[in-house]
Amino acid sequence: MLSVAVVGSGPSGVYTAQALLQQSLVPDVRVHVLDRLPTPYGLVRYGVAPDHEKIKSLQNSLRAVLEDDRVTFVGNVGVGGPDGVSPARLAELYHAVVYCVGASADRALSVPGEGLPGSYSATRFVSWYSAHPDSGADPFARDALEARSAVVIGVGNVAVDVARILARGAGELRRTDVPRAALGALERSRVRDVHIVGRRGPSRARFTTKELRELGALPGARVTVDPAELALDPAYAAPEEAPGTLPAVVRRNLEVLRGWSAGGAAGDASGAAVRRIRLRFFLRPVELLERAGRVAGVRFARTAPDGTGGVQDTGAYEDIEAGLVLRAVGYRGVELPGLPFDPVRGTVPHAAGRVLRDGSPSPGEYVAGWIKRGPTGVIGSNRSCAKETVASLLADAPALTRRRAADDPLAALRRSGLRPVEWDGWLSIERAEAELGRSLGRGPVKIPDWPGLLAAARDEDR
Repeated sequence: MLSVAVVGSGPSGVYTAQALLQQSLVPDVRVHVLDRLPTPYGLVRYGVAPDHEKIKSLQNSLRAVLEDDRVTFVGNVGVGGPDGVSPARLAELYHAVVYCVGASADRALSVPGEGLPGSYSATRFVSWYSAHPDSGADPFARDALEARSAVVIGVGNVAVDVARILARGAGELRRTDVPRAALGALERSRVRDVHIVGRRGPSRARFTTKELRELGALPGARVTVDPAELALDPAYAAPEEAPGTLPAVVRRNLEVLRGWSAGGAAGDASGAAVRRIRLRFFLRPVELLERAGRVAGVRFARTAPDGTGGVQDTGAYEDIEAGLVLRAVGYRGVELPGLPFDPVRGTVPHAAGRVLRDGSPSPGEYVAGWIKRGPTGVIGSNRSCAKETVASLLADAPALTRRRAADDPLAALRRSGLRPVEWDGWLSIERAEAELGRSLGRGPVKIPDWPGLLAAARDEDR
């Protein structure tokens, strides 16, 4: 039997488990999917926007893998931290360990004023409205949403997501699993102007057309784009003359923006817009401005195309007033104690998924997902990434299975003081969230804190 631990129960981890189940080279495989949280699904549960129900339904296919008899979900088990299990110990318990721990840190702007109250990462905002238990009593519920104007720095799907949540009415979010505190805070939000700002032109933005169009469909919101800023982009001004062939998604995005620049998109034509969403381009943040000890705005340097696909400063500046600033400029992998780490790339060094220690493959240690390749691609990209890693693992399997592994790794984890939450515990959490939702006249509502989740997990007779 080949005994494998997969660390992380998000898409990359579950796709790794699925690839192990679907292969035929090693007929007898047992997979333990470990997660620091007592809940499965990773960013599908805690990163996909609550109003993106179709994407969140991906949980159903992930669930089918985790319910396979050859797979055991092992939640509430951290790896690499002081209260968890070390990679060295996992290597003793299993024939192979695949680390699928993602890229949990956000990239900083590295500009003056970034640490002022009112300045946050989009990751933190997403975790708050997604009920991630690490968020706790976040200040978003107390003061951040008192601002009248918000600036979202970045032009990818995460930026569009957080802007949409800021602009969407709380009433529309009642049918989602947004936790009570976040829903109440969004209902009281005073944010009326949301600026989405990028340092380059619209042809270099990374949002998908579907996400972009959703902004224009928000009830009570109006989307505007500055025609002069669009015209700076050579691909926008004369797409037929742009060098090379523009990708289809870029052409579609430019068409949407062209329509908005003609007068804006109103999601509710019955009256005046309640909120305004302004897409801005060719603006690079250089400083967050302060007033009374809080963020009061962002100073941007005006940029322009440099002729080589990049941008250069023009010497002009513009200030945008804002009491809330959210940076959405990318993610970075975080070092896992006990594993090698490349601080420049934010990944674990590897060769086709095999972890490299001092340049050589480390027997039985593998990576998949963002910690392997960096924060690139969409959810589906993790499937091919996982398959490559599993192919390497299977090629190594004859040597790996000659090594000794624990007969009962879970018993060994419990003896070390850990209290794993298995699948029945997760099902108990699901039932508790359904009950909470019914008591509020809603569908299932997420439990947002560690004590609540663990109490629900232990109440398996619910």
